[in-house]
Amino acid sequence: MKKKIAIVTGGDSGEKTISLKSAKNIEKYIDKDKFSTCLIMFRGSQWTYLSKSGNEIQVDKNDFSVVEDGQKIKFDAVFIAIHGTPGEDGKLQGYLDMLKIPYTSCDRTTSALTFNKFFCNLLVKVYGKVNVSKSIVVRKKSLPATSEILKEISLPCFVKPCESGSSIGVTKVKTEKELMPAIETALGVDDGVLIEDFVPGKEITCGVVEMNGQLRTLPVTEIVSKNEYFDFDAKYDSKKADEITPARVPQHIYEACQKISGELYVYFNCSGIVRFDYILTPDEKIYFLEVNSIPGLTDESIVPKQAEAAGIPVTELFTMLLEDTLKGR
Repeated sequence: MKKKIAIVTGGDSGEKTISLKSAKNIEKYIDKDKFSTCLIMFRGSQWTYLSKSGNEIQVDKNDFSVVEDGQKIKFDAVFIAIHGTPGEDGKLQGYLDMLKIPYTSCDRTTSALTFNKFFCNLLVKVYGKVNVSKSIVVRKKSLPATSEILKEISLPCFVKPCESGSSIGVTKVKTEKELMPAIETALGVDDGVLIEDFVPGKEITCGVVEMNGQLRTLPVTEIVSKNEYFDFDAKYDSKKADEITPARVPQHIYEACQKISGELYVYFNCSGIVRFDYILTPDEKIYFLEVNSIPGLTDESIVPKQAEAAGIPVTELFTMLLEDTLKGR
């Protein structure tokens, strides 16, 4: 009998449009001989399933089920395709844990810690095997003067919401005059704001996935943004960035990036598909940028391209991910 899979999408962040694209792609490539799927849309407290007949059906949050044609549908597993909250920050995972429903992503603790850039950076510094740029966190209720911030952080710098993805609310700041408007922009997304030193270099990224109980580091990708940095537009407009797999870096750097990514996956107790982003400086130092615990899974996204480059078709990738999820939780 086919396993029933809920593909959850939408969410409450600026990434909801990308989440829907990822979900549609998962639905397109999932093995229909092994799995039957329901697409569940999250919009705040409204969780709905668009039935085959075109009706919107409310999800019963008591047991995460839907009723269609008089039949109650309960799910064997959840494929989380929500980028940002509540899918990437641990909230949905905690709910599913209470219901004992397995899901394809990291657990609630890992999701929460890796989603918060400040806490994630602190933990990577403790890990101690990859460079992390100097940073501070500021909050609206105790906002320091720009002069105080610049005693700790050099210009240029990046200002980022602590909890956000896809470079939403991120600003590259070059002058003190630009700093407070950038902080206000970030505060519009999250209550915490990370301000970190700019590290010059090229961006590289490496996906990691657990397949058949074995850790698999995917090929490394080099990102060449045609904008000033890899911002939201460059991430989702193929004309504004080149994503080159395998990355054009020395072999020892390539292997080091894969090794660090695999070790971070274990260190953070990750599950499912996770992508790690870095900056490679001109003097060949690797600086950690962030963890993407639910990376994009559209045809244009990095991880599916890395999997294809490794000889793993997308359908096979999704199948092994779901089979591991069903076995392992």
